Amino acid sequence: SGLRVGVAYTENPEILFPMQKLNDLCQISSQTQLLVERMLSAKVVGDGERFVDVYLESNQANIRERCDELHQCLDEVGIPYLSADSGLFVWMDFREFLPPLVESGVESLESKERRERQLYLSLMKEYGLLFTPGMSMRNERAGFFRCVFTAASEEEFELGLARIRGFVEEQRSR
Repeated sequence: SGLRVGVAYTENPEILFPMQKLNDLCQISSQTQLLVERMLSAKVVGDGERFVDVYLESNQANIRERCDELHQCLDEVGIPYLSADSGLFVWMDFREFLPPLVESGVESLESKERRERQLYLSLMKEYGLLFTPGMSMRNERAGFFRCVFTAASEEEFELGLARIRGFVEEQRSR
């Protein structure tokens, strides 16, 4: 969401020609172009730094802090995860909480999807946690969930961390 403004630079004619054709369908209004130009060239009052430099530095620090908080929470409760060093999400390994396998032998794709969906619905309905199931993102193993840690207010994020702790504590006490 937002201004939805992007820039591409290329001298490659195989890329340039289709992008020029696409441009006819994706033009940005002159008002938006002016606003973006002013944002990117504006100075921060008082110290002469460019707004965009100050903004990017601040935004990156906020994202890093939020990511570190999520990592710390997951470490505290012993949930394995893929450490994020860029991006806006963390992959969490919730395999230990998957419902038990009903059939014996090699697990089918349908069984993996069913078990992950059961866990997904439990996380959402019983604990108020909305994560993206890994199999919906083409992960081959059931039980991995993607947590977007930037899409919430500070209060909502703290509540989410508390709910993760509560979920893990309750599940492990069963």
